[in-house]
Amino acid sequence: MPQHVRITRVCRDCAGFASAMVTTGTRHLDGTRVTLRVTCPACKGVGTVAAVTTLTAPVGR
Repeated sequence: MPQHVRITRVCRDCAGFASAMVTTGTRHLDGTRVTLRVTCPACKGVGTVAAVTTLTAPVGR
């Protein structure tokens, strides 16, 4: 029996990895590293993009 799979539109800028943790090189007083969370500006941290809609010209002007 065939399986129907929904096609997910993955963000082309981040390839679906919408956020990343980046270390700054410094450490907290307890010894853990200071990290920054960086999100993709194109998809705003979602990892997917909306379907592209096409505009058509009106017919019969």
